[in-house]
Amino acid sequence: MIYRNVGKSGLKVSEIALGSWMTDLRGTEQEETAREVVRLAFDSGVNFFDCADAYSGGAAERFLGAVLKDYPRRELVIASKVFYPTGDGPNDRGLSRKHIFESIDRTLMNMQLDYLDMYFCHRFDSSTPMEETLRALSGLVDQGKILYYGVSEEWGSARIEEAQAIIERYRLHPLTVIQPQYNMMDRYIEHELIGTCEKHGIGLTTFSPLSQGLLTGKYKKGEPLPEGSRATHQADRQINNMLTDENLDKVVKLEKIAEGLGTNLSIMAMAWILRLPQISCVIAGCSKASQLENNLKASGFTIPQDALEEIDGILGFTRFERHVG
Repeated sequence: MIYRNVGKSGLKVSEIALGSWMTDLRGTEQEETAREVVRLAFDSGVNFFDCADAYSGGAAERFLGAVLKDYPRRELVIASKVFYPTGDGPNDRGLSRKHIFESIDRTLMNMQLDYLDMYFCHRFDSSTPMEETLRALSGLVDQGKILYYGVSEEWGSARIEEAQAIIERYRLHPLTVIQPQYNMMDRYIEHELIGTCEKHGIGLTTFSPLSQGLLTGKYKKGEPLPEGSRATHQADRQINNMLTDENLDKVVKLEKIAEGLGTNLSIMAMAWILRLPQISCVIAGCSKASQLENNLKASGFTIPQDALEEIDGILGFTRFERHVG
């Protein structure tokens, strides 16, 4: 496993991280499978485990905390998030000082931890002054409850610049990391966000590397949806909206490049993300050990320049630039 710094901080995370967006697994056959995935991740050098208080109403935090307590704390980088409702009250949501302070204590209790390595704002809260949110997060660093804090993709470059101004004005602990979606089919962070993060030394821990499963190659044009796949049961139908003829044709072409490189599309897609030095890691969700075993091969896999150019030609992405005159 290769490790990268999170932005300009001294914190190092594994290039492949494990996400924990799961349902309540207690008493099910899937519980032992999930434990097996976490064990395999740790034994393979994965040190970053990502979670959120909103995942399964806190069950994901409780499950991950129960599993990770068997491993040395100093070898783990554990993250969670705050924003979504944790109750029915008007202050049980958002990024107010009150909700942040109460949520971190609940998260630490759920995960059986004294501190989190990273704590993210899961979304942007337009109802709370940014200054209040940032001062609260910096205060958690002072209290030793978190080591670093970050935000989600919804903050965007303009909000990051605003946050930096507040941080500098009040000499707060720095904004260290952003967690955006990024994959071959969704490259919006290349327009501005990567440059903004590089300017301020902010790391990027990206998620959804396989575009909801599209970049696994299991979805084929003109064929029925694979039984049990995300497209057959996902409530928000994100993957279903991605299954256009245009995208499926791109997948076929990308698979041929991967085969030519002696690998498969999933590995190539994740290695493609890691081609950028500004990316700290790729967060992958795995429902079984074989998926993780495959994903781990992306760490250290180098895509030749000619293949990268061919991939760009297939994807047809153009970075936005406005020219005057």
